[in-house]
This record gives sequence, C-alpha cells and structure tokens, in this order.
Amino acid sequence: MTAEQEIRELIHRWADAVHKGDLPGVLADHADDIVMYDVPPPYEGVRGIDAYEQTWPGFFQWQAQGAVFEIVELDVIAGDDVAFAYALLRCGMPDEIVVNRLRLTLGLRRVDGRWIVAHEHHSFPLPDNAQSEREVREVHEGWYAATATNDLDAMMASIADDVVSYEHEPPLSYEGVDAVREVCRRGLEAGGGQPITLAMPDLRVVADGDLAVAWGLNKVVSNGKTHWSRATRIFQKRSGSWQLTHQHLSVPHDLTP
Repeated sequence: MTAEQEIRELIHRWADAVHKGDLPGVLADHADDIVMYDVPPPYEGVRGIDAYEQTWPGFFQWQAQGAVFEIVELDVIAGDDVAFAYALLRCGMPDEIVVNRLRLTLGLRRVDGRWIVAHEHHSFPLPDNAQSEREVREVHEGWYAATATNDLDAMMASIADDVVSYEHEPPLSYEGVDAVREVCRRGLEAGGGQPITLAMPDLRVVADGDLAVAWGLNKVVSNGKTHWSRATRIFQKRSGSWQLTHQHLSVPHDLTP
C-alpha cells in the first residue's frame, strides 16, 4: 500500500468514527501534540490530545440529532515522512448541506512507520450576506409578480410549512402554510377578478448566514384603492432557498378615546 493510500484510509476511518460518535476511533491516529483550528473558538486553536478530545462530546450530541458528516472530495499529497491532505465534507442537518461544505486540511507525519495527524483545520466559508440580501429581495419580487397575475401557487412557493403569520385580521396568529394560503386566497378574491398590485417601495433587508429579516411598507392597489400597511418578515435558508418563517403585518391604530 502506498503512503497516499494509507493516509486515505486513515482519513476515511477518522470520518467514519466521527459520524458514529466513536471517540476512541476519532483519537486513534492523532499525535499527542495535535494542534487543531476548529470552527468555534478558541481563536488560538486547540492544543494537545487532551484538549482535542474535549471538543468532541458536544459535537456528537449535536450530530445525534440527525446531522450528516461525510467526505465529498479528498486529495492527499505524501512525501516519505510528511504529508498533507485537504477535503470537502457535508457537515450539517440534511436541509442545510445542499450547497455549503466543511473545509478540512490535515498535516501528517510518519512516526515509527505509522502516519499520525499533527495538525487539523476545519472551516466554513463566510456567508455572502450581500448575495443573501439580493436573494431575499428576489423573493419579494416574485410575490409582486404572482400577486399581479393572481397566481396563488407562486405566492406560496417561498412560504415555510411551519410559518407563523400575524395578519391584519383575527385570529391573533395564523400557523402553518395552509392557514396562510387561505388568507392569500381571500385577498386575491377580494379583488373581484381585477388585477391586484403589491409593492414595497422602501424594502429593507439584512441577512447574516442562514437568517434574514426584511421590513417596509406594503402598498396594495385593489379595485382602484390604495392600501398601506407595515410589514416585518423573517426568512430562513432551507435546502438552499429562502423560506418565510414569520410575518408580522399591521396598520396604525389610534388608541385615543
């Protein structure tokens, strides 16, 4: 077996142990003086096998909730006594790993004829928040177009199954996509077959990672009348697309007796 083959087996063995929550298997081929740069702090890294060992129980608890941990791509470059490898892995809940990948780099050395991991570096790329904000704006543009064409199915395409919406009218809360679909259906029917336009001229969007918030004033024109209301919407990126998980609509109300 070549050095490259030995290292490939070692890394796949380690990844399998991680997936199974097998702590002895995860530690088996690591040096006592291992240095790991992990996704979470500390920023100076984790140093020594004892500290490395302490990082895994919490990860295993999270992974037991249904997370995936598997190698997608792996490259190995090996010399006589020193080698390095780099890989991309699926790491996350099934609905979170469509696009994003965990990046892994390993430094190895051969000691007494056996390869061991001396350095390990994990990272995720920083999210492109500007791109995310554009995508959330595109969701709104899709709603505007679907409203204008009375396309209820298109209006619901970016609504999460577990959405919670605070609408203008009672009840206090509409929970689930079916309840929100009914509200939208009634809204389209209120137009009496005439085109309805929806726009948010002052739409603001802030995104960070897989979460985004959007707010602004809804401008709805129906039956020749213009209606304004306030809107706050929360989005979560699921399976690679933005889904509305919460909506809060209101109009000002004068409480003066």
